[in-house]
Amino acid sequence: MTLARFFKTLLLGLSALLLLGLAGLLGTNVLVLGIGKKRIEADLQRLPKGAAGLVLGTAPRLPGGSGPNPFFEARMDAAAQLYRAGVVNRLLLSGDNRRADYNEPVAMRDALRQRGLPDSAFTLDYAGFRTLDSIVRAQKVFQLSKDLIVITDDFHLPRALFIAEQTGLPALGFAAQPVAWKRSYRTRIREYLSRTRACLDIYWWKTPPHFLGDPVPLPVPEAP
Repeated sequence: MTLARFFKTLLLGLSALLLLGLAGLLGTNVLVLGIGKKRIEADLQRLPKGAAGLVLGTAPRLPGGSGPNPFFEARMDAAAQLYRAGVVNRLLLSGDNRRADYNEPVAMRDALRQRGLPDSAFTLDYAGFRTLDSIVRAQKVFQLSKDLIVITDDFHLPRALFIAEQTGLPALGFAAQPVAWKRSYRTRIREYLSRTRACLDIYWWKTPPHFLGDPVPLPVPEAP
């Protein structure tokens, strides 16, 4: 084989791999959005009253501590809105606490306290390292099996609800107020890859959460 023919064959092979990768990216995104979007509800009147809310964590501050993270603030506003409306009566705050100097669940609790919610409304899940972990732990550890509302960003919500449905957890979703495109486009673009990763986790790798442990049922609030 001549050198020119070798490079031509190599180029054709790389092109085929690129097209296959793009097809996989497109297909998995269509699948996740098709399954997840149908479970999103924006009308508070159509959401079940007295449900549990699963608030998915994110960093409370922007990189370098340059200011409040708008995604975090929007999620906390949405959680407080649902609680005040009586849609949710208890909140599972699930986030990353893998380092001593970084604690998403505590940051969420403090932010919701500032919004006037009582401590009795919160249960903290310190092992929600990824969306997959948070969803599976909500079911396996905190024993949530119905009347669950997942609260996160508009673009993140379909993936979370896709994972919930594929792991046997019936849930609805309520989206936080969208962050403006100029402040969120990088995260939104990364979400395309995250949806593909979610499909690989569910269908190919069968990825388990980092930690499970003994069941800790979410407390049932006292009737008013």
